[in-house]
Amino acid sequence: MEYIYAALLLHKLGKHVDSEHLHKVIAAAGEEPDESKIKSLVASLKGVDIAKELENAALVSAAPSSGAGHKEEKKEEKPKEEKKAAAAEGLSALFG
Repeated sequence: MEYIYAALLLHKLGKHVDSEHLHKVIAAAGEEPDESKIKSLVASLKGVDIAKELENAALVSAAPSSGAGHKEEKKEEKPKEEKKAAAAEGLSALFG
């Protein structure tokens, strides 16, 4: 996750998200950079407009969910009572 944070930090600062810059950010944070993770991240971000993706993510998270405005109806307590009655019947069958 720290590699993604590093990429977002570089993007926010207007720096190019590349292997060299990611390596420096991770090292500055006190972690030993993993070259395979850096190469993988750089390859997966190739051709991606980070600003546009962040904007889309913000729009999706700001959209209200379909069931957010509805109150849940309370369920009746009857099923619990039925379970107790069934358990009592089962015990009475065991002990006659």
